Amino acid sequence: MKKDFNENLKKEHYENADNNSKLIINLRNINHTMHSLYEGRGSQKRILIILLENENITQQELTEKLGIKPGSASEVIAKLEKSNLIERTKNILDRRTANITLTDEGRAMAEDAKKQRETRHEEMFSALSEEDKAVLLSLLEKINSDWGKFEAEEREHHHHMGHPHHKGHQHGAHHPNEKHHKHKNNHNNDSDYKKGCDGNCSDCPHPCGRKKQK
Repeated sequence: MKKDFNENLKKEHYENADNNSKLIINLRNINHTMHSLYEGRGSQKRILIILLENENITQQELTEKLGIKPGSASEVIAKLEKSNLIERTKNILDRRTANITLTDEGRAMAEDAKKQRETRHEEMFSALSEEDKAVLLSLLEKINSDWGKFEAEEREHHHHMGHPHHKGHQHGAHHPNEKHHKHKNNHNNDSDYKKGCDGNCSDCPHPCGRKKQK
């Protein structure tokens, strides 16, 4: 009963939502479904597929492709090696890392995992025609490009927030009222900032607590 009640609430919320909200709801649901269907970033199947597509890759390169911490990657790699699915050999050019290759057993499992992924991809978009897929792809690429710009702006904003005395302008750029308020040195914290301040706080963006001179 409770499940049905919640589902009815979700349905009512969706029907009363505007198009932007409906888009977000659908994207969120799709993201949840993909997480449940897709192998994780550091899963054994994903590692095997990457090794199948990249012959004789180093452990460092594999870790970078996985996008996970080196310690987590080493743990999964060790399990695969113990299961005789991969083998590691010292890299001739860099003795600090190792080359990783598939064993015959590992290659057979990797090929099977790749076929399963391809079949899953076909099933995920089976409701769409090729024309539908082309339209959807075009729209998603357009959104992805626009959101990428927004994400870059957000990173830049947080970077400046981390440097209060450079807030509002790029690191290393001159303050608009530089002739009235010059910093003697490049300071990294509040106490150093005050030491390097000449006392003229007119239009200074730094919240150092000094009162503006009258």
